[in-house]
Amino acid sequence: MRLLDFIFSLAGLVFGFPVLLIIYLIGLFDTGSPIFRQERVGRNQKPFTLVKFRTMSVDTASVASHLASSASITKLGGFLRKTKLDELPQLWNVLTGDMSLVGPRPGLFNQTELTAERESRGVFAARPGITGLAQVNDIDMSTPRLLAETDAQMLAELSVNNYFRYILQTLTGKGSGDRVRK
Repeated sequence: MRLLDFIFSLAGLVFGFPVLLIIYLIGLFDTGSPIFRQERVGRNQKPFTLVKFRTMSVDTASVASHLASSASITKLGGFLRKTKLDELPQLWNVLTGDMSLVGPRPGLFNQTELTAERESRGVFAARPGITGLAQVNDIDMSTPRLLAETDAQMLAELSVNNYFRYILQTLTGKGSGDRVRK
């Protein structure tokens, strides 16, 4: 899958560059800091820096989305989350090998329950991904055990066919992304 990840992430960055640039420029006016970087738990529990478009105000606490207040989401951020365009910069993480297009969404180091659940199921043997079985079925980090079980199931059943299925389902709008507290 690494070869597919490399080819598709490179193509996505090259052909998606105009969209990335437009979102970046609009983001400058929205928050003044359109790129969001955050340390996440990667393969074998090694840290890596995840890159996304910023969807929340700059002063929002570094917590899982389901623990953040919806009041923190900017107007542009709401649009980016709904369309999943906030994930586009992660193609860089895929290109560099920190992530895959398909895999378990990378958690934060302070999400100890999720980390323990994933560790007990061998989920950290895989690269984290932009999308996967949990994401297209609206399972997010607010349910750590269910998420870890779903991630383990996805990895056990991952094939080229499922790889393309999860990507296609994500691109066609299946799944709503991480919940945010009202």
